Amino acid sequence: MTTPRPFGRALCAMITPFTDSGELDLDAAARLAVHLVSEGCDGLVLNGTTGESPTTTDAEKTALVRAVRQAVGDSAAVVAGVGSASTRHTVELARAAEQAGADGLLVVTPYYSRPPQDAVEAHFRNVADATALPVMLYDIPGRTGTRIEPGTVLRLAGHPRIVAVKDCAYDLLGSAKVIACTSLAYYSGCEELNLPLYAVGGAGFVSTVANVAPRQLRAVLDAYDKGATAEATRLNGLTLPLAELMMASGLPGTVTAKALLDAGPVREPLQPAGREATHGLRVAYEELLAESGPAGGPPGRSLGGV
Repeated sequence: MTTPRPFGRALCAMITPFTDSGELDLDAAARLAVHLVSEGCDGLVLNGTTGESPTTTDAEKTALVRAVRQAVGDSAAVVAGVGSASTRHTVELARAAEQAGADGLLVVTPYYSRPPQDAVEAHFRNVADATALPVMLYDIPGRTGTRIEPGTVLRLAGHPRIVAVKDCAYDLLGSAKVIACTSLAYYSGCEELNLPLYAVGGAGFVSTVANVAPRQLRAVLDAYDKGATAEATRLNGLTLPLAELMMASGLPGTVTAKALLDAGPVREPLQPAGREATHGLRVAYEELLAESGPAGGPPGRSLGGV
């Protein structure tokens, strides 16, 4: 059975560039989007946590989708994060994203209120019914406090517009079971699980690290698709030191990605990476380039043009 890939294989959870004064920088966002597509990204996921959605306004979210859509045209899928703790607000964001030109919606489980599974299911159905766009469920209980249980996912798989899952649940067994009996496209949202999930039928990844190493992450999938599993394992191993520093060093991925991209400040309550952390990230990034071959540096102001 062919693995469904409604948004491609290699998706970047894109950061949101800001000016030095902290305003939305649409020109920089457009340049970064074009760069990421040229480096192998099939899709761009905007307005997720990596894109600082908790601190951007609804108007900024819509403007970002519109600017990136215009910049990349039809060369990549544009998926808009629209999740919030409120079903009504999520529906409003979904409709605005559709009007701005998004190809799909990323919808996270309502957070903090910890709704039971019947309420979780109703939330996703209400959002999926609100537009004509395909929906990617976002299962990340470590942030939201609520899992989308496999049984709930199985029921939601019957909805014609619920087509994918961004999987950050760290339950490979549960994911493999859903993959085996549905047509849902499972995208890894955790870099260390990109290859394992792909090997059991996953569709690809939605990655924060792809902001700075899109070609290297895609190369792992390319090797696996060619049947070169040992090479895929080797290439995957090359990405792990940088991924660990970016995603598991105690700093949010938004902070570490922006430290490498030099794409403007983060918005409070986030704080920028310190000098020592930034140095370590740059060393790991340069080592990855040296081991995997140069593939075009990230287009930050100090690294080539934002």
